[in-house]
Amino acid sequence: MAGTNTAGSAPTLMPTRRDLFGLLGSVSITGLIPGVAYAATASPTYRDPRAPVDLRVRDLMARMTLEEKVGQTISLWATKADVMMPGGLDFDPARATAAYPAGFGQVTRPSDKRGGPSVAVTAGGTGAAWRGTASTIAFVNAVQRWARGTRLGIPVIFHEESLHGYMAPDATMFPQAIGMAGSFDRDLMRRGQAIIGREVRAHGSHLSLSPVVDIARDPRWGRIEETFGEDPYLCGEMGVAAVEGLQGDSTTLAPGKVFATLKHMTGHGQPQAGNNIGPAPIGERELRESFFPPFRSVVTRTGIGAVMPSYNEIDGVPSHANHWLLGKVLRGEWGFSGAIVSDYGAIEELDTIHDVARDLNGAAKLALAAGVDSALPDGLAYRTLPAQVRAGTVPIAQVDAACARMLALKFHAGLFEESSVDPRAAARLTGNAEARGVALEAARKSMCLLTNDGTLPLAPKGKIAVIGPNAAIARLGGYSAPPRQAVSLLDGVRALVGGAATIVHAQGVFITQSEDRSQDAVLLADPAKNRALIAEAVEVARGAGTIILAIGDTEQTSREGFSANHLGDRTTLDLIGEQNALFDALHALGKPIVIAAINGRPPSWPGVIAKANAVLECWYPGQEGGTAMAEALFGRINPGAKLPVTVVREVGQVPFYYNRKPSTQRGYLFAETAPLFPFGHGLSYTRFEVSAPRLSAAKIGIAGSVGVEVDVANIGQRAGDEVVQLYVRDQVSSVARPVMELKGFERVTLAPGERRTLRFTLGPDAFALWDVDMREVVEPGLFTIMAGPSSAQLKSAILEIA
Repeated sequence: MAGTNTAGSAPTLMPTRRDLFGLLGSVSITGLIPGVAYAATASPTYRDPRAPVDLRVRDLMARMTLEEKVGQTISLWATKADVMMPGGLDFDPARATAAYPAGFGQVTRPSDKRGGPSVAVTAGGTGAAWRGTASTIAFVNAVQRWARGTRLGIPVIFHEESLHGYMAPDATMFPQAIGMAGSFDRDLMRRGQAIIGREVRAHGSHLSLSPVVDIARDPRWGRIEETFGEDPYLCGEMGVAAVEGLQGDSTTLAPGKVFATLKHMTGHGQPQAGNNIGPAPIGERELRESFFPPFRSVVTRTGIGAVMPSYNEIDGVPSHANHWLLGKVLRGEWGFSGAIVSDYGAIEELDTIHDVARDLNGAAKLALAAGVDSALPDGLAYRTLPAQVRAGTVPIAQVDAACARMLALKFHAGLFEESSVDPRAAARLTGNAEARGVALEAARKSMCLLTNDGTLPLAPKGKIAVIGPNAAIARLGGYSAPPRQAVSLLDGVRALVGGAATIVHAQGVFITQSEDRSQDAVLLADPAKNRALIAEAVEVARGAGTIILAIGDTEQTSREGFSANHLGDRTTLDLIGEQNALFDALHALGKPIVIAAINGRPPSWPGVIAKANAVLECWYPGQEGGTAMAEALFGRINPGAKLPVTVVREVGQVPFYYNRKPSTQRGYLFAETAPLFPFGHGLSYTRFEVSAPRLSAAKIGIAGSVGVEVDVANIGQRAGDEVVQLYVRDQVSSVARPVMELKGFERVTLAPGERRTLRFTLGPDAFALWDVDMREVVEPGLFTIMAGPSSAQLKSAILEIA
């Protein structure tokens, strides 16, 4: 961001994003570019790959009927049934022509069998009935052949879910997003997302519905695992890296790249009562200070292809009907010119949930006026648009704008020039050795050591008991699919130890009765059966020298609650079912117990954590997680991740986040005020020393920047990683400001005795606030610059801005 003009004035936003979509807010033809040779007029301009995209869009739209324009705004998911062979999964060109004579613009998740025989229209999961690579690509190629043969030959764009891996069989599954955030490693995020994008593109899709940069402030919310945590700066940095990995840096998609979709804008991560899609009780200043920044960062620093609004309402206005949010802020202030695509069914929910529309007609009218360009997953509401335009209740200009942006996305994706997809190449590129190696690196770097009394690292000797409901299963988390291979903790321990120790195993308890996350009802396991399993586990552990206990969540107990009959949010945060009882029974044996926490929600387990000898937070560590967990427990690697969230002691502390206002967290009767673990916390098998920050100047102007140097030294006996974190506090301001805000971080690997100096630059954006008149300004005064290994262990220096 550029500096300010005068003291207390608003910083001038200087976007650095690569504008992929031109000035498509208008549909007027801008004309030819002088000096560029175009194809002969006998061939339509829109078919000329050398012509500017802006011109190609306008040329094509001038030839389109109203129905064809609306067709570009809808997608098919359950309605894939309309275009498939009766009773089968193959694409049927004749049925497609009959059902969609004006064509359709998009297909939702070609990798699943939705719309096929005996496939329920429910959430994805183990019951989603995926296609394989060959079937997916055959379907994609058949749809595109049909589309090329339609009147104008407009190709279809396919989209897939790819939160932490392409959600299709055999694809590479990385650690869940919250674990990747804990790595504090931008480059790792970029490389992992590049692999995800490559696998998605190899199967014929050009649009991925990720990353998620929601600010997560309520651990009751079942989708917290999908986020990068609670901090705006961290979420923005990881979001930028994810988009760079998926899309690359070209103005058009290079081979192996896909457009990213930034979601969910916004307030989604602090819903009322922790209920998914609940109202976000957030004012404009809080939006601009905390919830907008990661979205703004991605939009202004990358060429992000699409943005998805959130399900929730803000101050009574649902995001999918919020023109201020999508038009004034996203497009007007930040300069976004890409496509805005709806969350699944969210336009229809303007009628069915929010009651701001009387019917689908009204819902479509509201969403289109707000700037939503594409209706996912089935476009039910937008199918009413041709009649509404003819009736004069919806302006054709709004349809034109939406169509233009969807067409621009396709031109920039190269879809008009692309040939068919090769299933053999897809098979080679999916889940291969390179991808598996990066997934393992990601799992290793997401391991976060929360507590350790010296029990870790373990020695591979004697008898070691590996017990618990998450020991023998590779838990991947939401939005995942069965990878080509997956390693459980038990697998990893056995492979690492080999014959050096005896490994014994017991289930301990089951958490739920089913492992199918697509199942609507969630039933806890039978307590009586679990009591018998606990007794069995105690006997197995009795002869062991050490116990590794794998506990936490399942894909059912922490998940997206997308409807009243498919819940995922909770009123309690402690271990669910009989897991506490299992721990107590094992603890009574008097043997060292090491916890491997495998979970989506932060581990607010005060009883277990107080008694355990060590706790390793693993999150959902991806397909290679078992190997990484074993390596961390036995010291083959040194855990170096940090917490991207504050971990509360109990649910009554919620919401609790480190970048709080000064008047909060005064305390409670009969309870501790401090969290169980602070944001940025994470231990190591070695020791680090982080210096106080040194400033390049003690005083700077309002438009100035300051350099900050921080020394970090490994003063222990092992090589290891430290994440140096840089925070800022405005000491006195015209509006209340957080007690600290993260403004920089760097993860470094140091050998024993090694010292390194890290250098940061803090510009006006690090000091800006939104004043009483809602202007973004830098105010003169004193600022505390802090550095350390966590938000609770900081050294400081003072900077004056005048």
